[in-house]
Amino acid sequence: MLKVKSRSGESVQQMMKRFKKLCEKEGLVRDMKRIAYYEKPSERNRRRIRKAQRFTKNP
Repeated sequence: MLKVKSRSGESVQQMMKRFKKLCEKEGLVRDMKRIAYYEKPSERNRRRIRKAQRFTKNP
Protein backbone atom coordinates (compact mmCIF):
# COMPACT_ATOMS: atom_id res chain seq x y z
CA MET A 1 0.00 0.00 0.00
CA LEU A 2 1.36 3.38 -1.00
CA LYS A 3 1.33 6.27 1.43
CA VAL A 4 2.36 9.86 0.90
CA LYS A 5 2.94 12.03 3.93
CA SER A 6 2.65 15.76 3.52
CA ARG A 7 5.80 17.76 3.79
CA SER A 8 5.87 21.15 5.45
CA GLY A 9 4.52 23.82 3.13
CA GLU A 10 3.52 21.30 0.46
CA SER A 11 0.29 21.83 -1.44
CA VAL A 12 -2.26 19.12 -2.24
CA GLN A 13 -1.35 19.32 -5.92
CA GLN A 14 2.30 18.59 -5.14
CA MET A 15 1.30 15.63 -2.95
CA MET A 16 -0.89 14.25 -5.74
CA LYS A 17 1.98 14.61 -8.19
CA ARG A 18 4.29 12.62 -5.88
CA PHE A 19 1.58 9.99 -5.38
CA LYS A 20 1.06 9.55 -9.12
CA LYS A 21 4.81 9.17 -9.65
CA LEU A 22 4.94 6.48 -6.95
CA CYS A 23 2.03 4.64 -8.59
CA GLU A 24 3.77 4.65 -11.96
CA LYS A 25 7.07 3.58 -10.41
CA GLU A 26 5.36 0.62 -8.71
CA GLY A 27 3.57 -0.32 -11.94
CA LEU A 28 0.07 -0.02 -10.50
CA VAL A 29 -1.36 1.84 -13.47
CA ARG A 30 -0.01 -0.72 -15.92
CA ASP A 31 -1.37 -3.61 -13.86
CA MET A 32 -4.80 -2.02 -13.56
CA LYS A 33 -5.02 -1.53 -17.31
CA ARG A 34 -3.91 -5.12 -17.94
CA ILE A 35 -6.44 -6.55 -15.46
CA ALA A 36 -9.32 -4.39 -16.72
CA TYR A 37 -10.04 -6.82 -19.59
CA TYR A 38 -9.95 -10.59 -19.78
CA GLU A 39 -6.88 -11.97 -21.49
CA LYS A 40 -6.90 -15.46 -22.93
CA PRO A 41 -4.21 -17.78 -21.55
CA SER A 42 -2.70 -18.20 -25.03
CA GLU A 43 -2.37 -14.42 -25.39
CA ARG A 44 -0.82 -14.19 -21.92
CA ASN A 45 1.77 -16.84 -22.83
CA ARG A 46 2.49 -15.12 -26.14
CA ARG A 47 3.09 -11.81 -24.32
CA ARG A 48 5.43 -13.47 -21.82
CA ILE A 49 7.42 -15.15 -24.60
CA ARG A 50 7.78 -11.84 -26.46
CA LYS A 51 8.92 -10.13 -23.27
CA ALA A 52 11.52 -12.85 -22.63
CA GLN A 53 12.81 -12.58 -26.20
CA ARG A 54 13.19 -8.82 -25.84
CA PHE A 55 15.41 -9.22 -22.80
CA THR A 56 17.54 -12.02 -24.24
CA LYS A 57 18.31 -10.11 -27.47
CA ASN A 58 20.07 -7.27 -25.65
CA PRO A 59 23.63 -8.23 -24.59
